[in-house]
Amino acid sequence: MAVFPRRRLAAVALAAATALLVTAGCGGGDDAEGDGPTTLTVDVFGQFGYEELYKEYMAANPGVKIVERGTGTNLDEYSPKLTQWLAAGRGAGDVVAIEEGLMVEYKANPNNFVNLLDHGAADLKGNFLEWKWNAGLTADGKQLIGLGTDVGGIAMCYRKDLFEKAGLPTERDAVSKLWPTWQDYIATGEKFVAAKTGASFLDAATNTFNTILLQTAGNTTGYSYYDTSDNLVVDSNPAIRQAWDTTMDIVDSGLSGKYGSWSEEWVSAFKQSKFATIACPAWMTGVIESNAGAGAQGKWDIAKVPGNGGNWGGSHLAVPKQSKHQAEAIALAKFLTSAKGQIGAFKAKGPLPSSPQALDDPAISGASNTYFSGAPIGTIFGAGAKSLKPVYMGPKNQLRSAARRRHRTGADPR
Repeated sequence: MAVFPRRRLAAVALAAATALLVTAGCGGGDDAEGDGPTTLTVDVFGQFGYEELYKEYMAANPGVKIVERGTGTNLDEYSPKLTQWLAAGRGAGDVVAIEEGLMVEYKANPNNFVNLLDHGAADLKGNFLEWKWNAGLTADGKQLIGLGTDVGGIAMCYRKDLFEKAGLPTERDAVSKLWPTWQDYIATGEKFVAAKTGASFLDAATNTFNTILLQTAGNTTGYSYYDTSDNLVVDSNPAIRQAWDTTMDIVDSGLSGKYGSWSEEWVSAFKQSKFATIACPAWMTGVIESNAGAGAQGKWDIAKVPGNGGNWGGSHLAVPKQSKHQAEAIALAKFLTSAKGQIGAFKAKGPLPSSPQALDDPAISGASNTYFSGAPIGTIFGAGAKSLKPVYMGPKNQLRSAARRRHRTGADPR
């Protein structure tokens, strides 16, 4: 999650809710299967990398058929549908993905989900980073509504060909040395813009704002728009102010291409080499490869992110109580979130495991990515995964995150 980005939720909620009146009856729990195999519907967004894992699971469990919905769908489309399905008591899949920024909101209604602690999940606690496990628990610790999938350790992906065109270093270690701080990143961007390559330095400042905020909050307050008592702290959290000021410096320096994430223009910009850098959590590598296409293989590489690490994204898998196949769904969720499952997803689409056992496996620690010029992604993303500092999001974080562009000044920092 793979997680993914938080945009324009309010704008799509009404349309999504309307569509749900038509589609709510199509959920995984409503299938009339007779004597055939049990069909399990898995609801995801983005690219979770489960296709080969499904095949393996069905081969070992011939009485189960898995159908995935939502692959490639962005979070702004997915989340309103899931919320409506849960409220309606029908329509949701047997296994559903919950993005980390929305987990608090879903935990506010834990009765919508099977308590995985009642089904042996407590024995799996050691298979997850401690904070990732805790993120799936209700506040009283009595209910586990989700098993962790990935975490979103951050790097910076960049186009080597555009850097070369701008007269900048192209080798990943040299590029990393260009920007130990965000101000250095801005200075590098100004040099890039001055070279008039015909491309922007970055896709959109909104993505960079998110990266800076989560990085800064993780290293300081530990929360973003809401404090741990669920008080709205947009005006008082210094991490927000710092991220905002830095992002406005990026905008004022003319570095942003203003390509709204997940828009058609953003996808086209990948294909047309319209920007040179993008804030890059582990799951973004799969998005870049999908959007930029085979012709860009070897033109991308991965450097360190300015500042000091950070975490952006990650999800959990939950089983709604409305599922008519809870036992089978629980077994599938356990398989997909096992160390083996997380390794398989990483190999397929790049989401970084939340399992210490998976992170220590040579398949992760020694992994490289041919598309990204052979970048040692296991080292780049995995090295800091165990020390990632989670950021508390708070209720309605998705709405607040979507509104962040208008924070105080009313400006749109793209």
